Amino acid sequence: MISTLFTPLKIREVELKNRIAVSPMCQYSAEDGFANDWHLVHLGSRAVGGAGLVIMEASAISPEGRITPDDLGIWQDAHIPPLKRIVDFIHSQGSVAGIQIAHAGRKASHSSPWKGGRFLSEEEGGWHTVAPSAMPFSEGDRLPHALTPEGLENVIIDFHAAAKRALEAGFKVLELHAAHGYLLHEFLSPLSNLRTDDYGGSFENRIRLTVEVVEAVRRVWPEEYPLFVRISSTDWVEGGWNSNDSVKLAVVLKEKGADLIDCSSGGNIPNVKIPAGPDYQVEFAEAVGKGADILTGAVGIITEPDQAERIIAGGRADIVLLAREMLRDPYFPMHAAKALGADVVWPVQYERARV
Repeated sequence: MISTLFTPLKIREVELKNRIAVSPMCQYSAEDGFANDWHLVHLGSRAVGGAGLVIMEASAISPEGRITPDDLGIWQDAHIPPLKRIVDFIHSQGSVAGIQIAHAGRKASHSSPWKGGRFLSEEEGGWHTVAPSAMPFSEGDRLPHALTPEGLENVIIDFHAAAKRALEAGFKVLELHAAHGYLLHEFLSPLSNLRTDDYGGSFENRIRLTVEVVEAVRRVWPEEYPLFVRISSTDWVEGGWNSNDSVKLAVVLKEKGADLIDCSSGGNIPNVKIPAGPDYQVEFAEAVGKGADILTGAVGIITEPDQAERIIAGGRADIVLLAREMLRDPYFPMHAAKALGADVVWPVQYERARV
């Protein structure tokens, strides 16, 4: 039996050696946005472990776009050299390096999870947040500023500039973060976007900012390199963003130059009951892929080799993105290959442990 999980996937001119990707996972371990040795070892070990694609965590396009003061950043040219160091190592291991660029919107200015995860006032080192509308994410958060037309233009400019820096750092895959209740998702959902201008109200207006960001990024991101967009396929709330909206959005984004939709869910409304469990988001990847005729990524509680194999072999998604399982096991691809009978290349330094 030939494992489909370990078949290559070519997207534009970039080929992934297998269908396993390291999902972008915030490490909250940067200072002033700079990557450091933690990020090198964290991501480098997953490349050594055999993942076809290693995506760096959400990297803020502006200081006010950070979730926490400890977030990675890509808002200044000085951030490029430490990022390039990591990219070069990932590529030396035969993996492809990707990066997710993001703006946290109204969910910005919080402390890191192990520091309490609470909203930070300006006196505590926080900053004033922005959003589509002056609505806080949760009770106790300060009201965000509703973005002005000038502010919207600056967001688009910042995404464009971040994409250019990602290219200079050597990344070959770029992912835009339009999920989990961060700025672009906030515009998509009618639950967080109450605007009455060209960026609110109708479906076409609510997707406008995301579409304009994709267009701006594609102007600098090379034709030969893939562009991914991560979305929350549903808000899990009646009257919110849903799976049908996601298919419609994917159709538009494909026309604008997106190559793969990374299908996650939730994050925009607090205290929502999400039926999390193995494969619980795979249906969204399948629906978007078939409905929009676009490549998709499945993410969320994918933990077993045969589970990942079934997703790919069944045509339900084109890649699987692993998060917590990769934290538990950086060498998941090696272990999965053995379990599925796939022949993969190990680092020569590790060959003695292969048998």
